[in-house]
Amino acid sequence: MQIDSTRLLETMAQAVFANARELTELDSAIGDADHGLNMERGFQAVMAERDSILSKPLPEAINALGYMLVMKIGGASGPLYGTLFMTLGKELPACPTPSDLGRSLVVAGVAVSSRGKAEIGSKTMLDVLLPVAAHVASGTATLDSVRRLAADCAKATVPMKALRGRASYLGDRSIGHMDPGARSCEILIDAVCDVLAGKP
Repeated sequence: MQIDSTRLLETMAQAVFANARELTELDSAIGDADHGLNMERGFQAVMAERDSILSKPLPEAINALGYMLVMKIGGASGPLYGTLFMTLGKELPACPTPSDLGRSLVVAGVAVSSRGKAEIGSKTMLDVLLPVAAHVASGTATLDSVRRLAADCAKATVPMKALRGRASYLGDRSIGHMDPGARSCEILIDAVCDVLAGKP
């Protein structure tokens, strides 16, 4: 499976830029109202270094992307998304198969879970990442099924009570709102699916 690093980087960045306002609005309900701004800032920094990042082989480019997000995204999202991409960079071969992608996503999901001390049901990005990783690793996933699962899992955070992060301070008042991290994870997964589907 050939993955175009340039298209991957640019498609993810543009997806974040296009949805930054929505992410900030979601975060204004149960967080610090800065998730979209922070994600946007992180990917702006990535794009500023795009030539350097894209000069590397795919695994190293993904690792560099993760390192940049750790350095530039504020709050909890930087370390968590940084851990996700840096782990993927370490696990993925230069030309990954679908099996490689599934295995690497599972390993990355475990790393993010450990870093954030959260799991499925905590109302975080892991409510999207872990089910999608397991689905891809099952060998039965299609791009459409991955998109649907990511969207369904993000929506499933609405009735949850937050157990981790800033939203957990609200207790029951966190119920009724989509988790912004789950939504940003869905957005990035959808962007990756666009790249794998060959969409312009």
